[in-house]
Amino acid sequence: MIMRMGLAAIGLVVCVSSVQAKELGNFGMTYRIAERDALTEIEERAKQVDWHKVLDKRKIENYQGPPDRVRLPRARQNRSFPVDMTYTTEIDVPDGKGGVLYPKGYTFNPLDYVTYPKTLVVIDGTDPGQVKWFAASEYDKRLDVTLLLTEGSFGTVSKRISRPLFYADRKMIERLKLKAVPSVIRQKGRVMEVTEVKLPAGHAKAAGKTMHDRKGSQ
Repeated sequence: MIMRMGLAAIGLVVCVSSVQAKELGNFGMTYRIAERDALTEIEERAKQVDWHKVLDKRKIENYQGPPDRVRLPRARQNRSFPVDMTYTTEIDVPDGKGGVLYPKGYTFNPLDYVTYPKTLVVIDGTDPGQVKWFAASEYDKRLDVTLLLTEGSFGTVSKRISRPLFYADRKMIERLKLKAVPSVIRQKGRVMEVTEVKLPAGHAKAAGKTMHDRKGSQ
């Protein structure tokens, strides 16, 4: 699915992308990078495909997101918190020459080496109030913003928001430590800063209870 490809591209950036590297100087022997940037290659391939021909339009409109999607509650207050993106490799990362570039267990913070210029906005697409908030916000007009849904029908949300839609799966939500929506995520130095937004009065909440609401009522 096109939404899955978009999410994979964003995931690459969040974890170990190379959007814009800092100049750190030379340490020891250096080698020319032969492989193309993974994110750039994915985006180029995606642009070459006529998705309207590949995918059934009805399937796109009825798409509800990945099977491992997570329902998050509405933000109850405006608050911001940092997320340490330090990552430990789970496998040996090959160097393309039969050797190992980064061994399993190697720990690093990708934000020490790259800059992620995008702003991510995460909302629950089943909550009309959150969809209305995004459509009326500055984020809907900005080209540097990527919209992610935790839940919601692709067709229903796209009728209200005329911009590309993607879905946040469980791994991304856990990686960014998201606890409530709407959430706005952007890089701030060596961390990603998550800002939860309490919606103003007048943004009606969806009738259904969230997973957290159900747990609290049991």
